[in-house]
Amino acid sequence: MTVRVVLAVLVVVNVVSALAVVYARHQHRQLFVQLSGLERARDELNIEFGRLQLEQATWAESNRIDQVARDRLGMKFPEGAEIVVIRP
Repeated sequence: MTVRVVLAVLVVVNVVSALAVVYARHQHRQLFVQLSGLERARDELNIEFGRLQLEQATWAESNRIDQVARDRLGMKFPEGAEIVVIRP
């Protein structure tokens, strides 16, 4: 009778172990899919960040700022007679 009990326990332990392996593999696959999605999102964000840096550099160019100041704000460099020097 003890041999049958030991055999039954070994079968149950083997089945539980097999189910644990299946569950672990399933979790691994789910986490791998999630990791792949996060890596893809990271890459897209890096690309967008590069585009935004390029756009910022374009908008911050001194020629562009000068052109916008002249066109939209009506600004101009002062003439020599318009410059006043204040000394202490």
